[in-house]
Amino acid sequence: MPPTIPITDPDDPRIAAYRHVREPDLVYRTGRFIAEGEVVLRILLTASRHGAESLLIADKRLAALAPLLARVPEDVPIYVAGQKVLDTVAGFPLHRGILALGRRAPMPSAEELLAGLGPRALVAALIGIGNHDNVGGIFRNAAAFGADAVILDAESCDPLYRKAIRVSVGASLMVPFARLGRGTDVVALLAGQGFEPVAFSPAGNIPLARLARPPRSAILLGAEGPGLPAEMLARARTVRIPIADGFDSLNVATASGIVLHHLADLAQEE
Repeated sequence: MPPTIPITDPDDPRIAAYRHVREPDLVYRTGRFIAEGEVVLRILLTASRHGAESLLIADKRLAALAPLLARVPEDVPIYVAGQKVLDTVAGFPLHRGILALGRRAPMPSAEELLAGLGPRALVAALIGIGNHDNVGGIFRNAAAFGADAVILDAESCDPLYRKAIRVSVGASLMVPFARLGRGTDVVALLAGQGFEPVAFSPAGNIPLARLARPPRSAILLGAEGPGLPAEMLARARTVRIPIADGFDSLNVATASGIVLHHLADLAQEE
């Protein structure tokens, strides 16, 4: 295992970036993010597009994590602290005892990302989804069902917030994504890159079972409650997921899993 650096003072300047990690603007201020938990750390170190800048580990977790920590690059410091110090630094009880400070990789424009995908591609476009749990859940489904990318409008929350990363089980560190500028016409953007926009709404024209996947497909997902804007629904193919009479709608992350599974190019078991 690589050498570790003991931390005994919560105010140690070497771990300043970890203080009060609930701050929502860490990514926007510094281009960094907080990853939490063993599964997410494993993805950050082995399968992420983003890099680790440092680690902060509870001393009680050190021995069990030794095989994983052996994969930490030599220039990435591993700070180790007791649980009380760790909780003070984070600002809440950190039961998992594992934090990492990541540095965000350069993000392509939506046009660049879409143009780089193949002739058969599946993309999710998130419109006005400001709930971290839903964004994390959608990224988890995107990874599970082989979506090629996620596009987020200006109102959707950042998939590199700590909670979104945690709910996605690290998928938001893996799945390529791009952010749209405010006022961007997402339907025109997708169509211009050869994608057929498919909008999901309880009032969609056809049931999901009748949807054949276009070669380059983009599913449009709106926030719970308001859903997708009417002008967007008017310009896209609209699809519904049938549910029981007397019930309003599905959670958007749940709906994304159903839709992505229907459209996924997954090998069929014999």
